[in-house]
Amino acid sequence: MRRIGIIGLGGIGSIVAPFLARHLNYGLAGGWTIVLVDGDSYEERNGRRQLFSALGGKAEVQVRDLAPRFTGVDFLAIPEFVTEENAGEVVREGDTVFLGVDNHRTRKVVSGRCERLDNVTLISGGNELTDGNVQVFMRRGGKDITPPLTHLHPEIANAPKVALGTAPGCPALAEQGQTQLLLTNLGAAYLMLVAFYAIETGGKPPFDEAYFDIMTGETRSVNRSGERN
Repeated sequence: MRRIGIIGLGGIGSIVAPFLARHLNYGLAGGWTIVLVDGDSYEERNGRRQLFSALGGKAEVQVRDLAPRFTGVDFLAIPEFVTEENAGEVVREGDTVFLGVDNHRTRKVVSGRCERLDNVTLISGGNELTDGNVQVFMRRGGKDITPPLTHLHPEIANAPKVALGTAPGCPALAEQGQTQLLLTNLGAAYLMLVAFYAIETGGKPPFDEAYFDIMTGETRSVNRSGERN
């Protein structure tokens, strides 16, 4: 049984989940488990850009939505935020992980956990209002195939160790006048799924990092494996 984790089930993760489940259910051989991870709950205001059928805990709601529709895939809910204390249980040897969170602290924790594994694939997406990026971190046989999320990203590498809930996430930023768009979330989710498909079918990621802008239609990918000392 192969495990795929989706950490963060907001604007990006709630889009990734049903499309990934459909792809695994109908497009690939059986034996998949999707682990849905989020300690937050869906609220009415989330409806403008997050996909869900009911209010309540995000991980549990997604399992209830997806399991009856995609019976060839197993689903597991972990209704928790990822921390240094539980990262070892959430991300395991051989996993593929889709990371769609809205804070650098969690990105640092998950990337650090992946750096301690021999074989793992981490696909992380994030965005601002109209642009965003997707990073792919792969390890095979205890060696980095692509750089970790912290490489050339000091905002992740130097993320402060703050108490959960005190770092500004999407709700806090919205109150400050910064908002998210469904279309930008969709752009990040699309590139994350494209990267997964390329890895599953060709054995290697199409990029280490890709940038996109929905206002210009531009997508630019880079490979940075040779840039590290």
